[in-house]
Amino acid sequence: YFNGVIKIHEQTLTDREEKLMHYLEVCDFNAEPVLFSYPNDNVIDELTAKSIQTEPVYDFTTTDRVRHKLWLVNDSKIVSTIQERFSKIPAVYIADGHHRSASSGLLGKMRREKNPNYTGKEPYNYYLGVFFPETQLKIFDFNRVVRDLNDLSVSDFIKKLSEKFTIEEKEELYKPSKKHNFSMYLEGKWYSLDAKKEIVHNEEPVGSLDASILTEHILSPILNVHDLKTDKRIGFVSGIKGMKELKHQVDKWNFKVAFGLYPVEMEQLKHIADTNNIMPPKTTWVEPKMRSGLVIYSLSE
Repeated sequence: YFNGVIKIHEQTLTDREEKLMHYLEVCDFNAEPVLFSYPNDNVIDELTAKSIQTEPVYDFTTTDRVRHKLWLVNDSKIVSTIQERFSKIPAVYIADGHHRSASSGLLGKMRREKNPNYTGKEPYNYYLGVFFPETQLKIFDFNRVVRDLNDLSVSDFIKKLSEKFTIEEKEELYKPSKKHNFSMYLEGKWYSLDAKKEIVHNEEPVGSLDASILTEHILSPILNVHDLKTDKRIGFVSGIKGMKELKHQVDKWNFKVAFGLYPVEMEQLKHIADTNNIMPPKTTWVEPKMRSGLVIYSLSE
């Protein structure tokens, strides 16, 4: 983690890192694995496919109607080959769990400082992770809802939007069809918003993200939403719930307007991590996620 083999794309909060570290110090185990992505490896894929031909150790469906299966790989030859293949992969990418990763890293660092004779094999030098080949990860959009139009009328708001976006009213629910295309739900109507060329800077890893374009050209200058982490006028809706949830948030809850974004692509995520850049908050929603507590890793035994 500290030498950059584990790549990050999200900024972590120091206060939350320290709180999670103290939590780990007390409970002394990881109960929710960090979700990692790695470049596809045919050998690992083949060994995985072979391993799941046997009966799973666990097979159950959770209350959210997601079925979970877990297999134990205890063939020493298979384990050794998997370790060897991973040793040749130059880097892995955190898809979900930046704070869990950082706090586990801090705990290991603290315990090493307390134990100058550490060997590096102590359990606290490691933490729990689940690794998926990048082709088996699904990145969903992470959409935004805002409570008001910053005292603007609907017509004035749309007029301001039209300075930076080409707007087209849609007759039915609309989902963004490509990068730099947005959907908007306002006053019972769906709209397509296409970012004009002058505001799209594809040479900028972060600036070219649709989440950045939305913040820099709509949320901040027009709706007066500047801090996505603290402003109570904005909410976030994971794309796994679909565009209908945006409509529901506006029609049934206390939100005025909703924006749908096109999902970030894996290559965008990797490029941002490789160039040591940071994505805006709530940019990606990644699936699948392992159920918390399904596997537990002791940090001292």
